[in-house]
Amino acid sequence: MKIAILGGTGDEGFGLGFRWASAGHEIIIGSRKAEKGLQAAADLMQKLPDAKVTGTDNGTAAAAADLAVLSVPYWAQESTLASLKDVLDGKLLVTVVAPTGEKKSRVWRLPSGKSAAEEAQELVGENIRVVAAFQSIGAHHLTDPDFKIDSDVLVCGDKGADKQLVMQLCEDAGMRGVNAGALQNAIVAEGMVSVLIAINIINKAKSAGIRITGI
Repeated sequence: MKIAILGGTGDEGFGLGFRWASAGHEIIIGSRKAEKGLQAAADLMQKLPDAKVTGTDNGTAAAAADLAVLSVPYWAQESTLASLKDVLDGKLLVTVVAPTGEKKSRVWRLPSGKSAAEEAQELVGENIRVVAAFQSIGAHHLTDPDFKIDSDVLVCGDKGADKQLVMQLCEDAGMRGVNAGALQNAIVAEGMVSVLIAINIINKAKSAGIRITGI
């Protein structure tokens, strides 16, 4: 699959790109500036010389891909999506955005009362299907091929087929995806990030995660 990672120069996007490139997917790293995308692609190719990786600007990446992954800070979500609605039309958009961990605040409740994923769906319109996933997965160990990520991925969306595809991407990245219901449930998945940050800080850890039992 050809996957565009919008904001792929950040730790989370770069790490997911590493995992998917390792699994054989073609990765296009996007950034606001094409030169930053190119540099990130070069850095990834140093780690995985045989992988299919290119870098460019977000718009070009989104237009060329089968699906796109939004990996930007919450504050950049609206402006990023506003510029990409046309090229994303008809595609699946996987958002890893969580309004948590911003440098200025640890508060995750948004004034809208909705999740960042729901806000993203409203921004792009119904022709672009949004699925929320990977919010609870930290970036620290994603580029370590020997590190087993002992955390499930909550996958929230309104179409079963879309969630099934994202759950396969979870497996390709070495994780278990769990269908967590409708997109509105993403508010819980996003809120868990604040909990995990607190647990990491209290325990001087970097990789606290969640595991769904009984299934």
